[in-house]
Amino acid sequence: MSDMMATQAGDAGAFRNFDLSRVPTPCFVVDEKAVERNLRILADVGTRSGAHVLSALKAFSMFSLAPLVRQYLGGTCASGIYEARLGREEYGGEVATFCAGYKDADMAEILSLSDHVIFNSPAQKVRFLNQAKAAEVQVGLRINPEHSEGEIPKYDPCAPCSRLGTPVSQLTADALDGVDGLHMHTLCEQGFAPLHSTWEAVAPKLKPFLAQLKWLNFGGGHHITRDDYDREGLIAFIKGIRETYDIEVYLEPGEAVALDAGILVGEILDLPTNGMKLAITDISATCHMPDVIEAPYRPALMNEAKAGHTYRLGGPSCLAGDVIGDYTWEQPLKIGQRFAFLDQAHYSMVKTNTFNGVPLPTIALWNSDTGDLKIVKKFGYEDFKERLS
Repeated sequence: MSDMMATQAGDAGAFRNFDLSRVPTPCFVVDEKAVERNLRILADVGTRSGAHVLSALKAFSMFSLAPLVRQYLGGTCASGIYEARLGREEYGGEVATFCAGYKDADMAEILSLSDHVIFNSPAQKVRFLNQAKAAEVQVGLRINPEHSEGEIPKYDPCAPCSRLGTPVSQLTADALDGVDGLHMHTLCEQGFAPLHSTWEAVAPKLKPFLAQLKWLNFGGGHHITRDDYDREGLIAFIKGIRETYDIEVYLEPGEAVALDAGILVGEILDLPTNGMKLAITDISATCHMPDVIEAPYRPALMNEAKAGHTYRLGGPSCLAGDVIGDYTWEQPLKIGQRFAFLDQAHYSMVKTNTFNGVPLPTIALWNSDTGDLKIVKKFGYEDFKERLS
């Protein structure tokens, strides 16, 4: 699931100076200096609070930057067997793996790759506990605090009847037998206040069990690297929990690692008219930015004008709903013109697909300090064909 839900203003940052003609289209361009800026902030939070900060691969798994990530963060969190393998092979450090349901056939490999394996239910914990202990892997249980801070029910892990996490009201001594730590992931693109409110609601229910635990994992959804995030509040909060309960604290930021660090560059292919001005582009909402349809949300256009010529942008696929949104330029668009959407490094990159045989975007790494540009990956027909039978 993507944490991108609401319309975002976006921050062009150094990309204002990037020449869009330097890359083929469509193309994700990631600024390694912007990623490093975010990593420095996260590392500072970890150092000052004592928290273990892990990079959530579900949001950003551009492993060409793994050497940079491991300079600053303590490891990765994975959502299944392949991310766990990527974390172990490319990033190093700790690997914490959570999955809503594990397969028997996968568990031996997952345990060999992970330092923490977090189960979604007591039943799954019981099923694999002996195997995990034999592998000397720490065991976690995901809980549902039964306290909602999410703005959209579709993406609220604490919504009624949620499949994610064991309701805190169902916690028992038996449920926590053999458990080393508790995990909760309840936030989505949010600041510190919702985390604090969640803890205030759930802490009284957890107090009987905290003395037997080694760690608490507050999951992801923390927009720690956003300018208006209350980092001092977060640091004090974590230090307070560690000192009060003599327990370790984990955070799993995903978007925060790559926030405002990437763009998706596209090209205008056609300019038809049907009740309004339309623009067909080589960027597809359904193939390249599926959260535009699923969330939904409106990606920010770099240098969008407040007034002028408005077009409804859509992709090249046959899906009638492959519509990105309505956007405005000061001057009329031209065939072949380049444009870019902001803040596309997280989630968009990991959720691309080849529906209709639409080509996957190229991936480029840019250094905004030096201007150096490297094409990291260019996809072709074989990448489409090999996903099929």
